[in-house]
Parts: sequence; structure tokens; C-alpha cells
Amino acid sequence: MSKLDDKIKLYKEKMKDIEPGFDEALLEKITKSLGPSIYNKDAESVSCSSESELARVRDNFLKKKLDLELSDEELDAAIKEVCQKMGTSNRNKYRAIFYYLLVKRFKKESLYS
Repeated sequence: MSKLDDKIKLYKEKMKDIEPGFDEALLEKITKSLGPSIYNKDAESVSCSSESELARVRDNFLKKKLDLELSDEELDAAIKEVCQKMGTSNRNKYRAIFYYLLVKRFKKESLYS
């Protein structure tokens, strides 16, 4: 099994607890789109306690990648929802899963087809 396959398997296992019945193909595509960052311990996860990290998710992922034109307040609220959905005690908020939940939240799956 490749390193990528190992990561995808890990993320799928974690997703079963967060959102049973998730779209496995979409999670795989999002994971692949993140490239080598998933192998870097720091870049692999999102820190919900870091305002600068959450601002990067908002600006670089939601606005640039997903091309959303909502207000910062609306986007920040969606990010906070995902933080809560993944669990405040969950120390490993994997970026691939975090982005998956945002893609589903804003119905932007077509960007990964």
C-alpha cells in the first residue's frame, strides 16, 4: 500500500465517526488535491484555536478554491460549524476531512468531479 493509500484509509476511518455514509470518492479526490501537504504533520491538520489558520482556510480555500463570495462572517460561521462537528476535544482535525465537510456544506462537490 502506498503512503497516499494509507492516508486515505486513515481519513475514511475517521470520517465514519463524523459522518457515516460519506462520499468516499469525494474524500479521495480532496485528499489527492492537497498533494504532499498531507505528509507534513503540521500542514496535515487544521487548528481551530488559531485565528490565522482559520483565516487562511477562509481566504485560500473557501474564497479562492471554492470561489465563494459570501461575507467573512458567514464563511467564519461555517468554519466554526466544522470545528464543532469534528469535535473540540479532537486534536487531529485532518485538513482533508475538514475541507470535505466544507465542500459538502457549500455544495461544491462539482469542483472535484
